[in-house]
Amino acid sequence: MSAEKQIKRALLSVTDKTGLAEFAQALAGFGVELVSTGGTAKALREAGLTVKDISELTGFPEMLDGRVKTLHPKVHGGLLYIRGNAQHEAAVAAHGIEPIDMVVVNLYAFEKTAAQPGVSLGHLIENIDIGGPSMVRSAAKNFEDVAIVTRVSDYPGLIDELKTNRGQLSRETRWRLAKQAFATTAAYDTAIANTLDRVADAPAPENLAAPDASAFPAALRINMPLAQSLRYGENPHQRAALYADGTGLGIAGARQLQGKELSFNNIVDLDACWELAQEFDEPAAIIVKHTNPCGAATGATILEAYTKALACDPVSAFGGVIGINREVDAEAAAEIAKLFVEAIAAPAFTPAALELFAARKNLRLVEVRSAPPRPVVKHVSGGLLLQDADTGKVSACPNQSELKVATWRPPTAQELHDLLFAWRVCKHVKSNAIVYARDGQTLGVGAGQMSRVDAARFGAMKAVLPLKGCVAASDAFFPFPDGLEAVAAAGATAVIQPGGSVKDEDVITAADRLGMAMVFTGMRHFRH
Repeated sequence: MSAEKQIKRALLSVTDKTGLAEFAQALAGFGVELVSTGGTAKALREAGLTVKDISELTGFPEMLDGRVKTLHPKVHGGLLYIRGNAQHEAAVAAHGIEPIDMVVVNLYAFEKTAAQPGVSLGHLIENIDIGGPSMVRSAAKNFEDVAIVTRVSDYPGLIDELKTNRGQLSRETRWRLAKQAFATTAAYDTAIANTLDRVADAPAPENLAAPDASAFPAALRINMPLAQSLRYGENPHQRAALYADGTGLGIAGARQLQGKELSFNNIVDLDACWELAQEFDEPAAIIVKHTNPCGAATGATILEAYTKALACDPVSAFGGVIGINREVDAEAAAEIAKLFVEAIAAPAFTPAALELFAARKNLRLVEVRSAPPRPVVKHVSGGLLLQDADTGKVSACPNQSELKVATWRPPTAQELHDLLFAWRVCKHVKSNAIVYARDGQTLGVGAGQMSRVDAARFGAMKAVLPLKGCVAASDAFFPFPDGLEAVAAAGATAVIQPGGSVKDEDVITAADRLGMAMVFTGMRHFRH
């Protein structure tokens, strides 16, 4: 069996017509007969190409509002029969089935349709492609004889190979295309299954396809294409790769503007600092080391925010990553460039900032577009855990939110402002977590301690700025007064915490005795 196969007849049926005319013209130049359907055939004819309608091949018209076009033995027989197999050759000859050597297909844009606001169930169902995936699978199964093209990005390379090999494609190319094709149908079916899983019951076709937010999917289907292979994982002996959902959003979809290749740890840390930066409406700068913030601040400008964030723990900031929620300008870039950092994530960089950073050739700069919150997946031995993203927030007014003043003394307006800032930061610190803050600036971060008392003491020990008059946030309740007492001893005058301990009254009594203000949020922010 020859490794190279001549392309004599191609069937083209595409939703995305980018580059279609050029590719079809190249095929026609090699003497390939073009067979097509509906809108694709129209587009090819408008480009001046000679095209045979699929109905001429099958002897049947397109039927049922286009639901049946290519579901016919003369299509699938022409794709699936094994060339050189005597029985197959006899069968197709008996039924007048002609070979099809290439299929060019991309599928109905189901995911784009599903993402439309207010899309009806009926419209959603009509955008489930049947004939396309069937042809893709038939052609891919018979890759020894048939080439299946599902990606527009493959057109230029295929044209080059056809030119080099006088209208033939190699077995290696057909095998590569077949693997891509099966990945395409797998992703397509996953998108359909996941979308329909979110539709409550089976509403009438004209009704909106309302998602059922109360239920998790019956099966967890994850299908993300490889974005890039990484040099190694958390450690050099571990292999690693990045997979992305294709939206171009979030850290996985970020555009790297300069610097060395991102490492596994860079990506994890960038995601941590980017997520925390998105908590704030005002300009904010976050410095992260090993997924924990070692400095976080807001300010009137990015320069001010960064300067305050760095002042929290300048020693730990060395070699960290930075997340910023505004365009980075030249003033901020000039200050940041004084510190050795691994990577910076921001929504944009001014040309002047890029010019300043260009001198730091290894510094990774990534331009990020915010992604909506998505469920969190974690691996455990033998399975996966799935949970909602932690989008919990509290508002600034104790009388109009979940906040409850627990002590006889309410917080002052300044304390309340600082408490809410500390609470947002504490949400992104590994538990057990205590965060000390003042004036939109972290002063000390006690992260990942086994004891809440130790977290309070560690955060105070790490502080290089004065703690007197600061506030403190705790990601979970104080089980005993000793943790609160450690916070007070460090200099905090007010505390924000979830509440809910059986010892709450003892903790409140201790706060009153110490003259502290304490508010309960009614929600915790464990981060494991």
